[in-house]
Amino acid sequence: MAFIKRKERSKERFSLLLLDLEEYYFEQHTVYHVTTSSAKKRKIRGSLKVCSKSIIFEPEDHVEPILKVCFCALYTFLFHLEVSSKTEDVVQTLLQLHRASCLDKLGDQTAMIAANLQSRLARTSFDKNSFQNVSEIPHMECEAEMVTPLVTNPGHVCITDQSLYFQPLNGYPEQVVRIELHRVKQIYKRRHGLRPLGLEVFCTENDFCSDIYLKFYKTSDRNDLYYYIATFLENHMVEHTAESYMLQWQRGHLSNYQYLLHLNNLADRSGNDLSQYPVFPWIIADYNSTELDMMNPATFRDLSKPVGALNKERLERLLSRYRDMPDPRFMYGSHYSSPGYVLFYLVRVAPEHMLCLQNGRYDNADRMFNSIGETWKNCLEGATDFKELIPDFYGNDPSFLLNCLSLDLGKRQGGSSVQDVVLPPWAADASDFLQKSQKALESQYVSEHLHEWIDLVFGFKQKGSEAVAAHNVFHPLTYEGGIDCDSIEDPNEKIAMLIQILEFGQTPTQLFTTPHPQRITPRFQSISRTPSVNTPLNDEDSSFEDLTEETRRLAWNNIAKLKLMSTHKIHKEAVTGIAVTRTASSVFTTSQDSTLKMFSRESNGLQRSMSFSNMALSSCLMLPEDKAVVCSSWDNNVYFYSIPFGRRQDTLMGHDDAISKMCWKDNQLYTASWDSTVKVWQCDSADIANNKRCQFQLLAEFEHEAGVNTINLNPAGTLLVSGTKDGTVTIWDTSSSVQLHQVHCHSGKIHDVAFSPDSRHILSVGEDSCLKVIDVQTGMMISSVQADEEQRCFCWDGNTVLSGGQSGHLQVLDLLSNKVTTRIPGHSGAVTAMWMNEQCSTVITGGEDKQIIFWKLDC
Repeated sequence: MAFIKRKERSKERFSLLLLDLEEYYFEQHTVYHVTTSSAKKRKIRGSLKVCSKSIIFEPEDHVEPILKVCFCALYTFLFHLEVSSKTEDVVQTLLQLHRASCLDKLGDQTAMIAANLQSRLARTSFDKNSFQNVSEIPHMECEAEMVTPLVTNPGHVCITDQSLYFQPLNGYPEQVVRIELHRVKQIYKRRHGLRPLGLEVFCTENDFCSDIYLKFYKTSDRNDLYYYIATFLENHMVEHTAESYMLQWQRGHLSNYQYLLHLNNLADRSGNDLSQYPVFPWIIADYNSTELDMMNPATFRDLSKPVGALNKERLERLLSRYRDMPDPRFMYGSHYSSPGYVLFYLVRVAPEHMLCLQNGRYDNADRMFNSIGETWKNCLEGATDFKELIPDFYGNDPSFLLNCLSLDLGKRQGGSSVQDVVLPPWAADASDFLQKSQKALESQYVSEHLHEWIDLVFGFKQKGSEAVAAHNVFHPLTYEGGIDCDSIEDPNEKIAMLIQILEFGQTPTQLFTTPHPQRITPRFQSISRTPSVNTPLNDEDSSFEDLTEETRRLAWNNIAKLKLMSTHKIHKEAVTGIAVTRTASSVFTTSQDSTLKMFSRESNGLQRSMSFSNMALSSCLMLPEDKAVVCSSWDNNVYFYSIPFGRRQDTLMGHDDAISKMCWKDNQLYTASWDSTVKVWQCDSADIANNKRCQFQLLAEFEHEAGVNTINLNPAGTLLVSGTKDGTVTIWDTSSSVQLHQVHCHSGKIHDVAFSPDSRHILSVGEDSCLKVIDVQTGMMISSVQADEEQRCFCWDGNTVLSGGQSGHLQVLDLLSNKVTTRIPGHSGAVTAMWMNEQCSTVITGGEDKQIIFWKLDC
């Protein structure tokens, strides 16, 4: 079904199709149209609709024709009209609008109509008798217009502590439109005519047809209403961003179709605005075969290129013209989405829209949407045709492909009449076409390449030098800020420019300014155009991995059921690190009290206490085979403690300031320090296990601009992430010691960072109380969550975060919805350290309250 909300068709609705684009519908009256003929005089009762540029007479008898008369010809019609009431007021209004229509300049006409409209609005106000409840308290009232594809209705907006009201001047489609605030699920600020004046309200979560679209005369009115509703809904409404949707899509929680719909919504695309209708890509390139081969890359369109660049020969001609063009230069003289293109596809289900656009007539039959294959061919070869598709091509309602209304759409040159759209040979019928299109959209190839198209339409290749390099440059009229209409002083030129913007089409609001990350696709053979090598997994290893992964998945699904098992106060200052033996029989902890403690799970008590210096220990880790614990200290040293021998075995003096965190992988020790470096040391764990002194060899040094507060390795040990005191996250390639990405994402010190299990993302927490998710491939920050308190440490599975906060509570955060789902009381001071076992079923935390707490999953 097309996105435009289609109510039951009535004669009144078809009478409104006679309105011009951006024409106002002011009022209606019951009248008698008096006709004279050679036989007798007739009086036909009906409704007179007074519009800004014309009047429309709609007879009550549906057999009689609807009449429209433009004001420039109104004098021939007035003498045959008898108004049943308020004759003088109506005639006065008609004369004013008639005078406006006779002005020579479009700007003068528009100014006079606008003055008439503002006068009407000033003489009226919202009727508070329309309140649903007498106890409602009004918050604000202002003038606005309700925007629909056919009619722009001026009227009054009023918002109370319970409801949002709109009262149109003309009483269409209702005397009062009411929306209860508690039903609102989403609100979006919108551009209208490239100006920040729109507001769209949704009362359903996944319905992309809004309940009302309002255009305000002042941006301040729009913003006041938006913030009032947002404040009212802050505890009921989930606020989604492009980054949060991206994270859900990457991890397979949103389909390609759903993700594109969300991006359209965020980018100001609306079913109520034909100049900003949702845009979807051409996916399939094969409209000749009898079977559609989804495993053949040639079946699909190249998503890395705009439609205008798919044909190399045509592109060369366009580039040649572009090089010789004076500024402002553009490659394509038409847009990929415009009111004309939208109605080209929807003419069979919304003929009134086409008739409105085409001044009461359909387009030439040979230029209609006759065949999908022909349309695709014309988009590839046509000199001025670069259009993309609309969501209906991937929906469930095939009616836009069928002439179910038996419309007379004309005859083609061959004499055949325009009926249903001709489908490709591989589609049995319209429903089958949609099913196969849906399958193509969700296919492996498209999932691997959709991010390339998003870069063009919503992303970093939309504007600037990247757009030029991608051959993606459209007319400046289509871009926000491309033409500043408010700076145009000549009213005629300004009106003409605004109309041109509405009719030409508009580029979506830019959502991403860096390359969009690729989707995480399942582990099976890629069908990319670029060949890839896939290493088969050993069946036995794969089964074990799948079993372990399933255990982890179940654990994380139930992570909110963590139960406190026991608490132990074993330190004199805050706990800074936790390390556990493989059998989980012994737990080692470090503290700012400068001690390393060994706690026995078997005896449930403290077994050993060691001190290496008089300065705080900052972290600890367990070496393979449980033979030694490594501790970092604020005295710039690393200490190796032998568990079998119960004594300090070795010391590494490696930094010029306090060491904050360590990691270990494959006989390499990574140390982070407040001296702004991370150092990599070769260190043989076998020597340590055999109680031998280790020969430390410095392999690499990663320089930073601020003190490094935390580090983490990905599971494979190929990447390292560091977090600094100035809020910067840096990603390093450990094999080459090359910096891959640097992202300044926190406004203060970073407390903790970690890779997701699949190494695709990094999560960081900082003293600004924010949790940030970064895409490893692109270095793009794709999600930001403002917590209600500072989070100090965490564990996560890529979707769900278990974190310890400043208050001492644990919290479970769902990154896909950006919601805290559970808070679990724990420590009496900030949680400063956290450890989780491989099965994700046991957690140990340490805090500023000097305690360690053992937690168990209760499922």
